[in-house]
Amino acid sequence: MEIALTMPTQNGLAFRTSRSSLTCRRSRLNPLTRASASTTQTLTTESTETHLSNLNKLLQKQSPPPLQYDTQPLLKDSGNGSSPEKRFRNLFENLNLARILPEKTVDEKLLSPRNLKRLLSISPEYSPRNNLGSRWREYHGCNDWAGLIDPLDGNLRREVVRYGEFIQAAYQTFNSNPATSDDKAPLPRQVALPDRTYRVTKSLYATSSVGLPSWVDDLAPDLGWMTQRSSWIGYVAVCDDKREISRMGRRDIVISLRGTATCLEWAENMRDVLERVRGEENSGPLHLSPAKVECGFLSLYKTPGSNMPSLAESVVEEVRRLMDLYKGETLSITVTGHSLGAALALLVADELSTCAPEMPPIAVFSFGGPRVGNRAFANRVSKNGVKVLRIVNSQDVITRVPGMFVSEELDQKLRDNKKVAGVVEVLDNMPWAYSHVGTELRVDSKMSPYLKPNADVACCHDLEAYLHLVDGFIASDCPFRANAKRSLARLVHEQSSNVKKLYITKAKDLRLNLDNHSQGFSMTQSCLPSPT
Repeated sequence: MEIALTMPTQNGLAFRTSRSSLTCRRSRLNPLTRASASTTQTLTTESTETHLSNLNKLLQKQSPPPLQYDTQPLLKDSGNGSSPEKRFRNLFENLNLARILPEKTVDEKLLSPRNLKRLLSISPEYSPRNNLGSRWREYHGCNDWAGLIDPLDGNLRREVVRYGEFIQAAYQTFNSNPATSDDKAPLPRQVALPDRTYRVTKSLYATSSVGLPSWVDDLAPDLGWMTQRSSWIGYVAVCDDKREISRMGRRDIVISLRGTATCLEWAENMRDVLERVRGEENSGPLHLSPAKVECGFLSLYKTPGSNMPSLAESVVEEVRRLMDLYKGETLSITVTGHSLGAALALLVADELSTCAPEMPPIAVFSFGGPRVGNRAFANRVSKNGVKVLRIVNSQDVITRVPGMFVSEELDQKLRDNKKVAGVVEVLDNMPWAYSHVGTELRVDSKMSPYLKPNADVACCHDLEAYLHLVDGFIASDCPFRANAKRSLARLVHEQSSNVKKLYITKAKDLRLNLDNHSQGFSMTQSCLPSPT
């Protein structure tokens, strides 16, 4: 009798081996008793699977570290016989699988067709929305998210990703129609919210105080929106679903802001000299530095347009209106933004905290945000009760500017050292003495099994990459979670050059047309990151 062993490989080749005169023998691999030739030829599927299971266990015990690919197709059709472990080990060595699958750090479970089809599907899967109920204030930051960051609480992970998707909706709306007319008041924008339990109540615009010569528009008339002074930058939305309000434990007001997109916004980012916040000119002792923020950020926040109010006026007016509309209900205000939007989110939250005697709890969820102000501004925000959760990618350079390249850890050590108190005071009064605000959730592109370790700056700052990393984050000392739910389709489509080649190849082998995945997607990073 001849039993053939065939193994399909990644490049379509097949390997075949055979053994004649194969008989069944009693051994610890084969629990079957000695059988006749006719019995051997009619082995049942059940007994074969038992044999292979025992064989697989023995090979796992005696072989080197686990092979980084799926061996099931090879073992499924294998036969029995003498010295099986030697025969299979020699066969594996001859196949040179290290050459076929060179990225040995990949978990074989991630390469299964079922898992890849799920991860690369257009419709993403989400972690379940648990009832936050009486704990909503904790997830909203009343205790600065103590005990929820490292390891990352599952409910907080879901909330962070959800607020990030509100920013993606802002990007998508702007990219669908970036032009804004200076001759007449803008019409309301249609925003496709990812969460249908919310409804948009107000469109928000930011205006630059920087002007460019008129001849710039003549050079590229079709790209006039790149030099327009006022641009649609986000929206205000409110939860309007009774079941969702009950789940969250309150009615939530969301303010979502996109990142840098136009040339004038880039120009404002470059104006990185600190400027005093209004109302801080004569406050505090003379030896203490007043609260200051970046000049360009403040310009975009406070400058009105020709036919529209400033971002500051629009936000304050709309939040006051909603507070009056839902007076008597339990409310919360959540400000979320990416890149430039993360910087403006801090200015929004700071002003809202003082715009009324009794304000609802205010929290900021920022992604890839730069430094906004000095230490006095950070203290002011905290003193006003604003809770800030900064999601930071260790590989994202935008989170380390503007200002001097001093780590937050070193800055804190200097402040704790009384011997250098005078030096710290001098640093606080320097024109570029910036400081971050709030609690940090730090992720790392290198922890993702799908992204290349040397991913470029655009990928490390990309909002979808941030949401991908948050969805897979367990703790700072743990690997990327294998049961991450977020779809990879948008990440592969927008950052294909930064995704490991193995996954791109596998996606093509599965005949998944990634080009079609762009339909309905928000091109969240159509422009380069903010060059602050």
